[in-house]
Amino acid sequence: MKRLFLLLLCLTPCWAALGDEGMWLFNQVPRQLLHERYQFDATEAWLNHVLKASIRLNSGGSGSFISRDGLLISNHHVGANALQQLSSEKKNYLKDGFYARTRDQEIRCLDMELLVLQSIEDVTTRVNAAVPADADPAAAFAARRKIIATIENESLAQTGLRSDVVTLWQGGAYHLYRYKRYTDVRLVFAPEQQMAFYGGDPDNFEFPRYDLDICLFRAYENGQPAHIADYLRVSPEGPRDGNLVLVSGHPGRTSRLLTEAELESVRDVALPFRLKYLKWEETMLDAWSARSEENARRAKQMSSSVKNNRKRGDGQLAGLLNPAVMADKDKEESAFKARLANRPQFADALAAYDKIAAAARILDQQFIEYNLIEAGQGFNCESFRFARTLLRAGQERPKPNGERLREYSDAGRATLELALMSEKPIYVDFETITLADSLTFLACQLSTDDPLVQRVLAGKTPGVRAAELIHGTKVRDIDFRRQLYVGGAEVVDAMRDPMTELARAVDSEARALRKTFDEQNEVKSQAHAALARAQLALDGNAGYPDATFTLRLAFGTVEGIQALGTELPPFTTFSGLYRKVEQMKERPPFDLTPRWVRRKGSVNMETPLNFISTADIIGGNSGSPVVDRAGDFVGIIFDSNLQALPWDYAYSDVQGRATSVDSAGILEALEHIYRAQPLVREMVIGKASP
Repeated sequence: MKRLFLLLLCLTPCWAALGDEGMWLFNQVPRQLLHERYQFDATEAWLNHVLKASIRLNSGGSGSFISRDGLLISNHHVGANALQQLSSEKKNYLKDGFYARTRDQEIRCLDMELLVLQSIEDVTTRVNAAVPADADPAAAFAARRKIIATIENESLAQTGLRSDVVTLWQGGAYHLYRYKRYTDVRLVFAPEQQMAFYGGDPDNFEFPRYDLDICLFRAYENGQPAHIADYLRVSPEGPRDGNLVLVSGHPGRTSRLLTEAELESVRDVALPFRLKYLKWEETMLDAWSARSEENARRAKQMSSSVKNNRKRGDGQLAGLLNPAVMADKDKEESAFKARLANRPQFADALAAYDKIAAAARILDQQFIEYNLIEAGQGFNCESFRFARTLLRAGQERPKPNGERLREYSDAGRATLELALMSEKPIYVDFETITLADSLTFLACQLSTDDPLVQRVLAGKTPGVRAAELIHGTKVRDIDFRRQLYVGGAEVVDAMRDPMTELARAVDSEARALRKTFDEQNEVKSQAHAALARAQLALDGNAGYPDATFTLRLAFGTVEGIQALGTELPPFTTFSGLYRKVEQMKERPPFDLTPRWVRRKGSVNMETPLNFISTADIIGGNSGSPVVDRAGDFVGIIFDSNLQALPWDYAYSDVQGRATSVDSAGILEALEHIYRAQPLVREMVIGKASP
C-alpha cells in the first residue's frame, strides 16, 4: 500500500490533464475531437457496426462477436463464473482449461446472458414531465419509478427487446437502451487459469504483463449457432506503437461527476467499509481454501474476485487520500459556483451542492446497515439470495408494474428468472462457511445486542445458526424454487422454509433502509440534474456522463510509460514471458503449464502478447474489444496498471494505462500452443470452416 501511495503522489501535478479522457455515449461521440486530434472520422456506419458487435455479459464484463457464426470473445476472468459452474471435482475447467474441437463438444453454460445493444432513445423529457415539480422525495421517487417502468414495459411489448431506462449525469438525463438477449451460450475455449492470470496477485495491476486472459464462447439461437451480421474481424497483426485504438465496452461505475461532499463520503465511509468487508472475506476464503484442494477449487472464483476488488479498492482509496485530488475537486466546484453566483436562473444549481451534501450525510449514517441488511453482505450465500428473491417476488408481482421494486418489473422478469432457475452447483459446506463468516461480520458491525442480530442468530452462535439454516433449507432445489416462484406469496408463506423465513425476519428493516436510500438518491438526482442543466447552458456541452455499465466508446494511443527512470515499451512478447519464467526460477505464480513448456519451440518469440494504451477504462471494461480505425479487433482489455486505479475519480495519462491482450498474441497461442487451427481460421476469416 505504501508503494502504491508513493506512485500516486507522482501524479499530483497532472490531475487536470485531459489527454484521451472520456467514456463516451455512442449517441454522443466527440467526432470533431477525434477528427482534429487523430484525423479519424467516426461515421454512423462505423459506430453502428462496432456497437452491434459489442456484448455485455451478465457476469459483469464485456465482450464482442468475432465471427458471423456466433463466436465471441471475453476475458478468462469474466468467464470464470461459467467455468466454475461447469467444473466438478473430476473436471476443473477453470484451472485446466477447455477446447471444443468440434461443434458438438461445445458445452452450454448454465445461466449466462449476453446483451447486445440495438438502439438508444433519449426519454429525459418524458421521465421528468412525470415528476411533479413540488413533490417531496418519496412522491418524486415513486413517480419516477412508475414512469420508468411504464417506458420499459411499453418498449418491451413493442419490440420484444430487453429495455432499460438508464440514468445519466446522476439524473441529468434518461436514455432508453434496447438489447437483444442471448441465453443459449456455449463454452468453446479457455486457457489454463495459470496462463490467463500469469503472475497472479503480485503482477495484478502491474506492467509488464504476460497474460492470455481470454475465453471464447458461441451464441446459439433455436439450437443453432447465431447468425451475426456485425462482428469484428480479428487482425493477425495487432496494433503498432503510437497507433490510435478505440475501446467499445461497458465500464461499470465511475465517480468523476460527484461533488466534493460525495467524494468525502466515498473516502471516509464507503471505501473503508468495503475494504474491511473484503479483507474479512479474503481471510476466511484463504483459510478455507488451504484445507483441501477441493475446497480451493470451490472457492477459487470468489477468492480471485475478492482479492482483485480488495487491491482495486486499496488503489481507489489511495487516490482519494491524495490531497491533490480533493484540492482539484474543491477548486473546480468553487470556480463553477462563482459562475453561478448572482444569476437567478441558476439558483437551483447553486443550491444543489447543499442538497447533495445533506443527502450524503443521511446516507452515510445508514450506509453500513444498508450494505449488511439490504445489500445482503451480512447473509453471504446463494441460498439466502434465492430465498430473498422468492420472498420478494411473491410480494412484488401482485403490485402494479410501476410500484414494484425495479428488479421485479415486467421488463426485467426474463433476466431475473434466468438467474433464479439456474442449475449451477451449490455446495453445502461452502454455503455454510460463507454464511457463518458473514453472520459473524454482521454481529461484529452491529453488536450482539442489536435486536436484528439477536433475531437472526436466534440464540445460537453464527456457525451453528448457519449450519442449521443451510441444512434446513430447500431453496437449493430448482424444483422447489420453481414451486415457490409460481405459487407466489401464498405458497412461500405456507412452506415456511427456514431461509425464506430468515429473509422475512429482516425484510422490514431492509425495505426501510432501501426506502431511505431511494429517496435520498432522488434528492441527489434532482440536484445533479440542476447542475447538468447549468453546465449545458453555460458551456453548451455536458461532456460525458459517469459510467453506468452501459456501452461506451473510449480511445487513446498505444504508448509506453516511464518507470524508475527508464522507458517501458508498450508491448510484451512471448520471449519476455519465457525470460521472466527463467528469472523467477519457475516459482509459482511465475511458472508455466506443461503445454507452454512443451511447445515453446513452436512459438514465434517476437510476437506481441500484451500491450498498454492511454484509453480511458474502468472495471466492467474487462473483455472490451480494442479496435483500430478500420473497426478490426486488435486486442482485448483485461486490466490496468496501479496508476490507473484512481481513474474512478479522475483520469490522467501521465502514468495510467489500460492493459490488453494483443490479437497477434491470441492467434499465436491458439495456433502453436493449443493447436486450435480451426478457431484461428474462424477468427481470421470471420466464419467457421465447413
